[in-house]
Amino acid sequence: MSISSVTSEALQLKLRQLLPSQQGFGTDISASDTIIPIIDLTPASEGSDTPEFLQTALNFGGATAFSTSNTTTTIANTSGFYRLFANCSIRQSSSADNKAQIVINDGVDDKIMWQLTVDTLSTDVGYTANVDVNIFLATGETLKIVSSDDSSFFVGSVRQIADSGGTLVNPVGFTPQ
Repeated sequence: MSISSVTSEALQLKLRQLLPSQQGFGTDISASDTIIPIIDLTPASEGSDTPEFLQTALNFGGATAFSTSNTTTTIANTSGFYRLFANCSIRQSSSADNKAQIVINDGVDDKIMWQLTVDTLSTDVGYTANVDVNIFLATGETLKIVSSDDSSFFVGSVRQIADSGGTLVNPVGFTPQ
């Protein structure tokens, strides 16, 4: 068995980044010509750990569809992480500053998270926007869609993707193998 020093500064830097407790260790990385098998016993190695992007999928049983025009609609009020996927269209109207908004309310105040606005000075103007965002609701907060006029439309769905502790929620009907 032969041991040789590895003098790659890139590898040394990566080791210091990944293992901060080893930064002052002071010796170079060494390599051996002996093969040492490593067995990964984590759920990811078994293939049973579902990737996050699959767990955030919209689905028939777990998504709440909404369609809002000229009103305010509460679409979620349980703490946790949500994926909001929607289309917003808005056009000029007779009301001042026609708005379509995504709002979080803490029980007292509204906070606008996203907004599309057309003012009355515009002539024959309409806008459309696709929205695909992840939102966190703390305890006591509600997620609302606001449409200020019958010329603004918000149509989409919302799905809880994780609870307030960050545990991912699988789509309804999906069981990882």
